[in-house]
Parts: sequence; structure tokens; C-alpha cells
Amino acid sequence: MPPKKRNLDEVETPQSGSRRRSTRISSTGKKSSYFEAQDDVDDSDDADGPPPRKTTKTGANASRSKQRPQTPVSDDEDQYRDDDEDEEEIGDSDAFDEDDDSATPPPPPKSSAAKRGRGRPSKGSIGQSQTKKAQAKTPKSASKPGSGAKKRGPTTKTEIRDSDEDGDEVGDDDDDDEPKVTLIQLPKLRDTNGVEYEDTKVHPNTLLFLGDLKANNKRSWLKMHDPEYRRSLKDWESFVETLTEKIIEADETIPELPLKDVIFRIYRDIRFSKDPTPYKPHYSAAWSRTGRKGPYACYYVHVEPGHCLVGGGLWHPEASALARLRASVDERPHRIRRVLTDPEFVRVFLPHVVGKSEDKILKAFSDKNQENALKTKPKGFNPDHRDIHLLKLRNYTIGCQISEEDLHGDNAQEKIMTIIRAMVPFITFLNNVVMPDPGMDSDSEDEENGDEQDEQDEEDEKEEEEEDDE
Repeated sequence: MPPKKRNLDEVETPQSGSRRRSTRISSTGKKSSYFEAQDDVDDSDDADGPPPRKTTKTGANASRSKQRPQTPVSDDEDQYRDDDEDEEEIGDSDAFDEDDDSATPPPPPKSSAAKRGRGRPSKGSIGQSQTKKAQAKTPKSASKPGSGAKKRGPTTKTEIRDSDEDGDEVGDDDDDDEPKVTLIQLPKLRDTNGVEYEDTKVHPNTLLFLGDLKANNKRSWLKMHDPEYRRSLKDWESFVETLTEKIIEADETIPELPLKDVIFRIYRDIRFSKDPTPYKPHYSAAWSRTGRKGPYACYYVHVEPGHCLVGGGLWHPEASALARLRASVDERPHRIRRVLTDPEFVRVFLPHVVGKSEDKILKAFSDKNQENALKTKPKGFNPDHRDIHLLKLRNYTIGCQISEEDLHGDNAQEKIMTIIRAMVPFITFLNNVVMPDPGMDSDSEDEENGDEQDEQDEEDEKEEEEEDDE
């Protein structure tokens, strides 16, 4: 519809003393009141409905609003505004559901009493518009074709209830099942076969237990066979206790010590060992001036199925003790030669060289201690030394094996004491060199005899050289 032309005469002239009013056309859909005719103003006075709401303004806007004439809003304009609001609501709902082509019916038109003028809408109108939008979205989501929407609340509750019921059923089944219990009877003590336990010999059951322990070297196995272990340990302790008295009679330097200082424990230290087995499959004991530990040479008894041993000496001595032994061999070799070539010592420990030369006896002794011996001469010694094979040694030990029948017999301790008595001079020599008694030099007792022996050795060497020259 073309705009209505108006004459310039119809335009109201501003009153004197007031500010100049803008003649721009409003960008909104509402017509400016400055271009309306006086007749329209008169007609709008008779229109039904409340006057428009006044907005609060400050400063220049307030003065401008006072001079601006107030024109009522017509019904056509109210209807136009309502249509715009409906279009905005429909656009918001379509933003959430673009695929829905169905149009929702517009909300009913506002009553004339609810119509409001330009300005900020009231809180009540905002709440009503939000409620309408929510109502408009609900039927669209429900009417979407193929959406397959379900009410998640009840469905979820039902699934949880079913799972709870299934869990209860499983729990009831578990409660109904009786726990499986496996009964393992503890093994009974091995029969003695009519052989009584005695303090002067080792019972056969003790060696049988050690054999079983070697085949089943586990903590669980030993815990299950603890009664058998306790009985065998008691048999070994009683045997060591009676043997200690006889060793003290043979060597007066051995004191009376408690069993815990003489007997080695059966438990192994596996912290730095490649062997993970927790127990030693043997019983052993050592007697010295300080028991099984200390710097002194000792007597040693080892009981193991297939490997029973009686021996003694210095095993892995300290560096200072080893230096004293090498010095004694270098400076006074006749002392160690006299001990190692003793007839009783050779008969018991070196029977395969009985009646042989002295050098062969010394060589047989050094062969028994080649486990960790030096491959070259020790530092500070002549490689052409007469007793270089003795200077290379790091251990000075000796021993011989005995049979299991010897330990089971009535004279078991007598056979052990025969070996120990032949070893007393050897142990005494080692202790006098390594740890001499206070105020006593290890080489002062036989100094004169030693010098004479050295002179005799030199003469023998000269005679051998002359014979070789001839």
C-alpha cells in the first residue's frame, strides 16, 4: 500500500522554547507519531484498552520524552507485534528440531488487558514466554517420525532392578554352594625299626631326613615335616655335646662353649647367592677357641648323606692372617714341613703318599687346597721359591671322609677322635702363627732346632747339586 501523502501544512510546528525534534522515519514497524494526523489522534482517544506503559528515562532522554506526544497503539499494531513474537518462538523451536516439518499451532492472542507498550517486558511475561517455548518443544520431539524415543527413567530403573535380582540369584547360588575343603594329613614320624636314639652315635633316621630335605628343599615341606626335623636336630645336638667333651680332652685350648656357638644353623643366607634353596641339607659343627666363628683354626665335622667329613684348619682367613702364614713358610719352612710330614698325619689324611718323599707329601697337601689358590706367585716372593706351591695357597685345610655306617656304629665318636687327634699338631701350628698367645713368639720355642734344620737342608741341597754335576 503506498504511503499516504500529507501536506506540509498539516505537520505540527514545534513550540518555541523546545528542542528540535527529529523528522526521521522510525526503523521499527510502528509509525512515528509526528506524521499522524490530528484526526487519528482523536480517534485513538476513543479506542478501547489501557494506555501504553511509560518507561523511565534519565537525562536528555527524559526531557525529550516529556515533549513527545503519547499516541496509543492500535489493534493492528498489537496484532502485528503478536505475530512477530509467534514467529520468534517458532524459530527457536525449529533451531532444536530442523527435521520436523509439522507446524505447531500459534498460541492464543493476548487479551487487550495484557497488552503492554514499548519498553522492558515484565517478569511475568518472560516466564510465560519460556513456558510456551517448552510446551512447543515437547510435542515436536514426541512427534518426530522414527525417533524411537523412550522414557529413560522407568526403563533404567527396571534394568537396575533386574540386574539386582540377577545378582541376588548369583549370590544365593554362591551361598548354597559349600566351600571346598581339602584335608591334608600330616605325615607321621618315621619308624625307628627298633634302633634307639643314643648320644654317642647318629641315628639312621637323621640321615634319611637330610636326604628328604635335599630332595624337597622348600619351606612348606619343612613346615609340614617339622616334627621329624625337631627329632633329627635333637639327635645331632646330643651327638655334638658328647663329642665336645672328647675334643676338649684332646686339645686343651678348646673351651667349653654352648651348643649354639658350635653348631651351624640349617638356614641359608640367600640374599647374595645364586642358589635359591632356603636350607642346608646337612648338619655341621666347628670347635675352636671362639667356637664356629673367629680367627682361629678349628676342628670341623660334617654330616650329609653320601658326604660325611671330618677335617679342620683355616678356611678363607683374613689378609693379615694369610700374610703371617706366608711369612712363616718363607722364613722358616721347616716348621710347616715338620707338621705336614708327620707320619700319623700322612697316614690319616694323605694315605696315597705314605712312604713318599717330602716334596710329594707337600705337593699332595697343596693339591687338596687348590679351590681358590693363586695361579701365579704372591706379590713380593721369588717365583723360584722352594715352597712356592705352599705360598700360593689361600686355604690351609685338611680332612678325610667317613662312611655313614661309621656314624651309626657304637664306636662312631672313637673313629672321629682318631682323625682329630692326628690333626691337633696341625691346628696348633696354625694358631701359633696366626694368633699367637700374648708374650709368646710362634717361632721362639724351637729356634735353635730350626736353625740346625735349615743348615742341614742347605747341606743336602749342595750334595744333590754335586751329584748332578758328576
